[in-house]
Amino acid sequence: MAHVVTEACIRCKYTDCVDVCPVDCFHEGPNFLAIDPDECIDCGVCVPECPVDAIFAEEDIPSGQEHMAELNAELSHLPDWKPITKRKGSLPDAEEWRDRTDKLGELLR
Repeated sequence: MAHVVTEACIRCKYTDCVDVCPVDCFHEGPNFLAIDPDECIDCGVCVPECPVDAIFAEEDIPSGQEHMAELNAELSHLPDWKPITKRKGSLPDAEEWRDRTDKLGELLR
């Protein structure tokens, strides 16, 4: 089982989680992070680091977010989604997006 980044990360992209990941399983897109399920060792150290509570163990994904497991797997294997191993600043308007829901659709790039 792997951990999964859910919609709460979209348009925020806080990267506190990548600093603590012992296996560098996070991949970075323009406005979202994804976890490579093939690399994740299910240690869970990233979960409490996420300021928007966007990371869950696969068996604990909130209702309505189950699709994010497959999306993380897909995105983390795209050639343009490179591994990220060091914390970066969040997106400039992250605070505006932090509490919004249903961000997937047109907002994920």
